[in-house]
Amino acid sequence: MKRITYLDIMDQRKSVSHLAFIIFSVVVSAFLGNSGKYTGAPYSVAGIFLLLFLQLEAFIFLGHLLFSKVNFDRSPREITLVVLSRLIIFLAACMLVAVAFYLIVQYFFTFLQGGDLSKVLPDFIHNGFHQMVRSTSTGLIVGALIFIILQWQASLRREQRLREENLIFQNETLKSQVNPHFLFNCLNTLSSLVGSQPVVAEEFIRRFSSIYRYILENGSKDRVPLDVELAFIQDYFFLHLIRDDGKIMLEMKSENSGSYQILPVSLQILVENAIKHNKATRESPLVIQIYTEDETIVVRNNLQRMAVQLASTQIGLKNLSERIRLSTGKSLIIEESKEYFTVKIPLKK
Repeated sequence: MKRITYLDIMDQRKSVSHLAFIIFSVVVSAFLGNSGKYTGAPYSVAGIFLLLFLQLEAFIFLGHLLFSKVNFDRSPREITLVVLSRLIIFLAACMLVAVAFYLIVQYFFTFLQGGDLSKVLPDFIHNGFHQMVRSTSTGLIVGALIFIILQWQASLRREQRLREENLIFQNETLKSQVNPHFLFNCLNTLSSLVGSQPVVAEEFIRRFSSIYRYILENGSKDRVPLDVELAFIQDYFFLHLIRDDGKIMLEMKSENSGSYQILPVSLQILVENAIKHNKATRESPLVIQIYTEDETIVVRNNLQRMAVQLASTQIGLKNLSERIRLSTGKSLIIEESKEYFTVKIPLKK
């Protein structure tokens, strides 16, 4: 099975971060070693380097562990309390880690120099503790300021990017829905129903107007309730079903849909792609399945590719993937096998 995920380059970023920590530790330890303040080189300089590097790696790991998955879908007061409580835990954990690393490095280099290991802990308590706390606190304060500035800048960039993607998405959505082909097909179907099936024609008009009302009211929103989006999909599919009855089928099964939210019109893009790029006959109908699974909404269809494929720029799918990544921090998942084409959209509670 071929699996395509739109993931960021986190592995590369981690490698760059590790390299940056090494370079920084080398520069600082070399500077302190040449300052004459520390004697006993190379052990003291090597100890400073090792201590700096271990602390940087541990502090960044703790920061990522505590702050990377903070849920910002809360009230400002709740977010403030969560961040402050985690900040206190972070500072306390960093101080404990700094003490542990300091003692480990001191024991290690004292052992290498053949010193008295029994004096390491008393010397630390009487002489080194205050200096270590002072230097570690200074480093944490500077690091916290840098972290806040970087997060603020990243938030601004993310917000700007999301606004741009929203504008593109709204434009593409309206163009795809109000294009001449869509209107022509709907009006042509409606004209054939008015005389022969007036009751069905009335329902067709109601659903048709409901679709455009939904797009106009929700096209600019970041998210809508999942059950509202599913109701929109039923209206949208009804228009296709009138013309292709028996050729296409929609199977929907969603549990707790009222407790989830989703990007508006996102499911419509996937349903439209399935209908557009697959052949459907009464003997071999196109079956589209929509169901929830592990906090995602899954859109799956059996693959029945046309002999002549329609040209596709995949702008809608790429744009949807980018908006999902920006708004949820998660990736759109696309899976393709010989029998099925599956797309999974992350949901928000």
